[in-house]
Amino acid sequence: MALSKLDNLYRAVILDHSAHPRHAGELQTGCVINLNNPTCGDVIRLTVDLVDDEIVDLAFSGHGCTISTASASMMTEIVIGKTKTEALELAHLFSEMVTGEEDERQEELGDAQFLAGVSKFPARVKCSTLAWNALKKALEQGDEGNFEGKDQASH
Repeated sequence: MALSKLDNLYRAVILDHSAHPRHAGELQTGCVINLNNPTCGDVIRLTVDLVDDEIVDLAFSGHGCTISTASASMMTEIVIGKTKTEALELAHLFSEMVTGEEDERQEELGDAQFLAGVSKFPARVKCSTLAWNALKKALEQGDEGNFEGKDQASH
């Protein structure tokens, strides 16, 4: 009975992030990354505003399934205010979690830890990691000095 209530809570949090995504939209400055998941048609445009190695803001737009949208929303809440290194560590931790690896640090993922169950559905792993992969690409481009222009894009 308690497990069923917990599953319902997880489901409710995921649905809330999907229906009311946090940081949806676009920013006027920052590095822009466009990625898609051809398997199910998810598309994301992520804008990351990085100042002095800190993610000061980010936003996403596009369209995707419930898991993809919820994951993007959760990711934005977690990484704003983090350094590039911290954000990359969280992205790595998230990727491990959704592929079935357990780590005692998963609580650092905030609401995103509720997506751990995706590991039971391999086809949904790409949906859950799309935004996180866009973040990794944006931060890699930042290392190459491409954070000045808004129109930097990668597919």
